[in-house]
Amino acid sequence: HPTHPTDTAPAKDPALLARLGLKVAHPRAAHPLLEKLGATPATPRAVLTTPQVRAAVAASIDQEEAWDGDLDDGLGGPDPDELADTVLGLVRDAGLGPGDEPWLGALALPDEDGELTPAAELLLPGSALADVVREGELPLCDGELVERWGPEPLAAVGVLAAFTLVRAQDVVLDPDELEPREGDFPEPDDAGLLDAVDVWCEDVLDGLPETPVPPVATELLAVRDLELVDDDRWPQALAQLSRPPLRDALTTPVRVLLPDGTAESVRSYTAWWLRGHPVLDGRRPAGLRAAGADPLLAGLYEEVDASGFDDPQVLRALGVRTSAAALLDEPGGSAELLALLADPRRPVRPAQLHGLYSLLAELDPEEVTLPDELRAVVDDEVRIVDATEALVADAPDLLPLAAGRPLLPVRPALAERLATVLDVPLLSAELPAPAPDGGQPRSVPPQVRELLGADVPVEYTEHDELVVDGVELDWRLTADGRLHVATLEGLAAGLCWAAGDWRRRFEVAALLEDPDRAPELTTARWFD
Repeated sequence: HPTHPTDTAPAKDPALLARLGLKVAHPRAAHPLLEKLGATPATPRAVLTTPQVRAAVAASIDQEEAWDGDLDDGLGGPDPDELADTVLGLVRDAGLGPGDEPWLGALALPDEDGELTPAAELLLPGSALADVVREGELPLCDGELVERWGPEPLAAVGVLAAFTLVRAQDVVLDPDELEPREGDFPEPDDAGLLDAVDVWCEDVLDGLPETPVPPVATELLAVRDLELVDDDRWPQALAQLSRPPLRDALTTPVRVLLPDGTAESVRSYTAWWLRGHPVLDGRRPAGLRAAGADPLLAGLYEEVDASGFDDPQVLRALGVRTSAAALLDEPGGSAELLALLADPRRPVRPAQLHGLYSLLAELDPEEVTLPDELRAVVDDEVRIVDATEALVADAPDLLPLAAGRPLLPVRPALAERLATVLDVPLLSAELPAPAPDGGQPRSVPPQVRELLGADVPVEYTEHDELVVDGVELDWRLTADGRLHVATLEGLAAGLCWAAGDWRRRFEVAALLEDPDRAPELTTARWFD
């Protein structure tokens, strides 16, 4: 445990406070009337925030000029060690935390080599930040000082113990204006302290409409000093950034107010910076897929081990893809997905393509940029085709007629929506395929009607052979709702398709083949 100064420490020494230029009443003269006459109670924070102490702190780094002020008692000011102990004692007794009085960052403290350095430029040994910063990037605070005072007072005067947040209001997004302010200490609302913040600003402006005057970020919350992290310590650094209060700076978009009164949300500075640097497994996180994540994205992105992060919002902010749905929820997500699907280097399976097109079908057509090429299934093989040649597969009975045609697989209920979103015709619209005349009308068995419900046809037309456009089919459901079949399997499939219960086609086939299995199949449906 660190040892703290006793009650005789300089922070409580009236003589030393007098040397700071403060007029301190003798304890025997203390009386409530003094307050009525204008005296201020000498509480730790009241003493700390006096102009004299603030001036001493501001001048402390330059010993030759530290005490040029007029001191009525004729005594010299305290030396840097005395001043540091005085201020640290006041900070401790006032119970201050990091950032409560930012100007304390100018306080001169000895580094590990004994050189006086502003507190805000020192690193606290053994702290969370010291664990991730490159060696030698920042000087360490003197070990004896840390042992004597402990981490809390030192962090309160600005010694860096953790990542620091910059919180600025109404930031004008002009890259030329985002420069660090001149001063003795880093101000908590100085956006110019952020590494490459001007480049972030330019990227933001590139994504917004051109305006006669710069837009304004209503609140900029960002983590500074990211450029100081050691390349090998990013797992630990990301773990820190993923926890409050730093997490909000990573995951919360920035609200930008445009001159016309409208507002846009843009990527946070912290997320932008991390996306552009090799912070995850030595690679830039944007465009990687978390290993074991949504299989719909398998093959479309390089995989990265993100097992240490169980927060999907953090991964999403970093640009790591965790699910296709989250990708499509982002601005530009549909364009990114369609571009990947049109990349021949990215392997895609038919079932995977079915899931992706089903998600794309849910989007607003106005928000989707139509691609020149699409990934489609041609005769059971996934290929990249011209978008004008593709058809949405909306009718299973027409598949034998679609040999050689590029088909977009999708959930049946979403077929028309996908056709609208991608401006691609339906297979059924391109192949009307009327059924041949003839055939014998048959009644649908009551067991099947009981299973499939009221939407199942009452009868169907049975053919010895069902040939349409020279192709033999098992079944065909025409536009007028008439079901034509040539096989038992075709009857089962056609009845289930007509009833909107496609998944039961194998069960219906078993029932048609052996009606005596009805009780067995009924019992099995208990567990649907």
